Parts: sequence; C-alpha cells; structure tokens
Amino acid sequence: MDGANVFDEQVAAHYEAWYETQEGQRADALEKASLEKLLKRFPDAHRVLEVGCGTGHFTRWLRGIGLKPVGLDLSRAMLVEAKGPDQLTLVQADAHRLPFGDGAFDVTAFITTLEFLENPAAALEEALRVASQGILLGVLNRFSALALQRRMKGWFRPGVYDHARFYTVGELRELLHRAASSILSRTESKRGEIAWHTTLFPRWMPWKRGDLPLGGFIAMALLSPDVT
Repeated sequence: MDGANVFDEQVAAHYEAWYETQEGQRADALEKASLEKLLKRFPDAHRVLEVGCGTGHFTRWLRGIGLKPVGLDLSRAMLVEAKGPDQLTLVQADAHRLPFGDGAFDVTAFITTLEFLENPAAALEEALRVASQGILLGVLNRFSALALQRRMKGWFRPGVYDHARFYTVGELRELLHRAASSILSRTESKRGEIAWHTTLFPRWMPWKRGDLPLGGFIAMALLSPDVT
C-alpha cells in the first residue's frame, strides 16, 4: 500500500498476520482467484508493476503464477517487511510520480491501494503511462456488507481503513475512462475495454464471484486497444 503515514512500522509488522486468520484466508483465496481470472485477459503480459505493494503479499503471488513483478511502495516500513528472504524486486517511490519510462511494464496493478491514494486519477494516468497493455485493479467496494463492517469497526477501534476511500463499480469505471482519455488521446487512440466482476459476497450467498456490483472486492481491468 502507498500511504507512508498510514502504514507505519507497527502496522507493517502485523499486516501480514491478518492473512493467517480464517477471514483473511477466505478473502485471500477469493481475491487472488478473481485477479487471476482478469490477468488471463492479458495473455502476453510478463512484466507487472504492483503499485502500493505493502508487505509484498501480492507481489510474491504474482511471481508465483509466473509473472515478473516489481513492487513499489512509498512506505519504507512496508518495504522492509516485504523484502524478507524472497528477494523481491522492490522500489520506494510515490504512486503519483512513477520512476519508470513509458511502457516499461506490460501491466500496472493496484491491489487494495487506490483506496489510500491522495489523487487516484493522477496515479492511474501514471500507471497507464508505464503500462503497455493496461491496468489491473483490486478495490474494496463501498456498496457491500464488508465495507459497512469495516467502517463500523472503525467507530470502536482505530484502524487503517479509517483513512480509506472505498469505491463503487461505477466510480472505478469513470476513473479509468478519464485516465485513459487523458493518456490515450495523445496518440489519438481509442481508450480500450473495461472488464470487471466482484467477489467476497456474504457467506450465505451461493456464488464466489459474479457481475453483481455488491461483492466486497471489485476486480477490474482496463485493457489497452492493442490487447482488446
């Protein structure tokens, strides 16, 4: 994640432990399955920049499924936790000013990162600039039971989500369209296709993911015109 002031040493040290809980394991499996489904829309992608990589949880996963990821985060504390024994390629930098050339990567990914960025539109423009094939998003859904639950927890105990802005499917689509229009209009190209679905529905619901805009986690991809 990319909020250096939010994710201090104490948060960084305990962040990964959440994935060992029952709730964390369920969310992790569903989120990764949803993201991997969308990554298949980029069949020729190899180089992935994960913006706001935090402890490297998803960076390690991206490498494990055969991609060549670079993790980027503004928080030094998070990057210290991410380094570990895995020898990930990590960069400390601001999501709004990426230190890479145009088209340096195939895909830029934001996984539970956009929620904490000061200027998400500017960050998405930068992400498109450095990605030749498109953007992958994993974002917490404002129109979900999970978002309400996390907000209610914040009323009683401070947490990182007190600083987060959750999004709807429509808001994310609009952000991506605006970023694509700004970047791709310079080459007089069309803006590309958006694909999405949600997951992390309440346990009593009978499906793991679908095109209902109500799941707790939105997986969304913007594919450049060359990919579509």
